[in-house]
Amino acid sequence: MADLEYSVDDGVGTIRLNRPERKNAFTMGMIQEWGDIVRDVRHDPEVRVLVVTGAGDAFCSGVDLDSFGDPGAAATPLERRQMLTEKIHRVALGLEDLDKPVIASVNGAAVGAGMDMALMTDIRIAARSARFAESYIRVGLVPGDGGCYFLPRLVGLAKALELLLTGDFVDAEEAQRIGIVNRVVDDEDLGAATDALARKLAESPPVAVRMIKRATYQSARSDLRTSLDLIASHFGVVTSTDDSAEAMAAFRAKRPGEFTGR
Repeated sequence: MADLEYSVDDGVGTIRLNRPERKNAFTMGMIQEWGDIVRDVRHDPEVRVLVVTGAGDAFCSGVDLDSFGDPGAAATPLERRQMLTEKIHRVALGLEDLDKPVIASVNGAAVGAGMDMALMTDIRIAARSARFAESYIRVGLVPGDGGCYFLPRLVGLAKALELLLTGDFVDAEEAQRIGIVNRVVDDEDLGAATDALARKLAESPPVAVRMIKRATYQSARSDLRTSLDLIASHFGVVTSTDDSAEAMAAFRAKRPGEFTGR
């Protein structure tokens, strides 16, 4: 069995972290493969949505320190920096470049880098048993792969600092309340809820989906005039596609939701 599994089914790609005996703590090999998959998904027209989840009873417990070694030993500061910038950061930067929806299906603990891996997706669905913690402070480290960037954008600066500086756990219900996750479902319903959302997105007009995601993230970093100028260009492109014409025809014929383009 591979430590990281990837499959595609009817437009939905799924990355499954597959080290349940280690709570899906990731190795450098898993990070390399994860980054490669994200890159390939970007250019694969058959994949419209990407789902990330974990095997067993955990999402991801972060870095497998046994496989990475002591982050303070042997390697020089420059080498330790390059480990992040040239390897681990590939996942975050690859997801930023991916204009297809990415869903985290959080089936248990998401801790440290595991929490950050969930935060860098677009939509998060959590099982009621899920728990989240930015646990770096407990081992004298700083968030190495984007926690200080993603978390404040979801929960606000003050709450993010509280979680980052204490390393405290929050349960699924609290995570939903403060904006870390979109939805909480019973553990036994997580797979079905994730699949239903993924397939709904996969069945939507693909160009419109990709441009909505792109425009939303770009608008979060720009002024109103720039955002409106961007969306005007997107509108011009989207309305020229066959997918858009089909979806509009279905709506006008009182058949909303029947878009079946591939």
